[in-house]
Amino acid sequence: MSVAGAAPLLSVEGVSVDLPTPRGALRAVDNVDLSLAPGRTLGVVGESGCGKTMLSRAILQLLPKRARLSGRVMLGGRDLAALPAEALRRLRGPELAVVFQDPMTSLNPVLTIGTQIIETLQAHLGMDAAAAAARSAELLAAVGIPAPAQRLRQYPHQLSGGMRQRVAIAIALSCEPKLLIADEPTTALDVTVQAQILRLLAQLQRDLGLGMLLITHDLGIVARVAHRVSVMYAGEVVESAATAELFANPKHPYTQGLLASIPRLGKKQERLHVITGSVPNPLAVPPGCAFRPRCPVKAPRSDRDIPALKANGAAEHLVACWQYE
Repeated sequence: MSVAGAAPLLSVEGVSVDLPTPRGALRAVDNVDLSLAPGRTLGVVGESGCGKTMLSRAILQLLPKRARLSGRVMLGGRDLAALPAEALRRLRGPELAVVFQDPMTSLNPVLTIGTQIIETLQAHLGMDAAAAAARSAELLAAVGIPAPAQRLRQYPHQLSGGMRQRVAIAIALSCEPKLLIADEPTTALDVTVQAQILRLLAQLQRDLGLGMLLITHDLGIVARVAHRVSVMYAGEVVESAATAELFANPKHPYTQGLLASIPRLGKKQERLHVITGSVPNPLAVPPGCAFRPRCPVKAPRSDRDIPALKANGAAEHLVACWQYE
């Protein structure tokens, strides 16, 4: 949901993604609605396979060739799905940027760091070589990389994992985008570097006033960074609320289970909570509520009908569960 009174920067409206497989169509994202206001951070949380990364690719319009997208992805009032390829290419960078989980998949291993940043600045902002080189050093310094002029001459394999991720963030922010999608940006890093990258993202988000979509499986990360959280399960958003409200008053049984599974300091002898069962096969999702086979509540109608995401209790706290009907 967007901040009251602010027009949304990003609006995802009824988006579904179907992928063809030899066993039939696989629905990776199912009728998802999201809204993000300028200058805010929305965390999208869920375990592996819940559809959060495919949702980010739908927003970026970088889906597999045979994937079928339905619904609308509105960025600044424009439907990205309706834009031609060249218009999308021009838009990525100045308005929409992404930081992926593993920087080695987004950085070219045979080009220097400087070449990769300079080419981005020249392609999108039309800078000459000297101005782009100077700006590249400034960007590396801004993301906390020491001796930036020296780093511009190095290759990705000469940097640590944390340094490479900082370079990826510098490239993503080089054209000062309005929206940054951070897809599991700290998963491949150790805990200390994770904290540094999260602080960096939060600081840059505040300083630049950009909207950020943070995709992660880690509730601890969204608790520190996000203004609002949407929880995904089996391709659907099952709960969405302001971060403090979600952690204080989780309503969906899946969200409750996730929060209960977080280890607590001082509880060494306490057994960790387990959500029984496993995520359903996306090619054979059960009828009704997808979480029902694992749900401790099993509310009436959940075996037949899919619950809609509706307001419940606090303002803009949305939950999809039949127990609240």
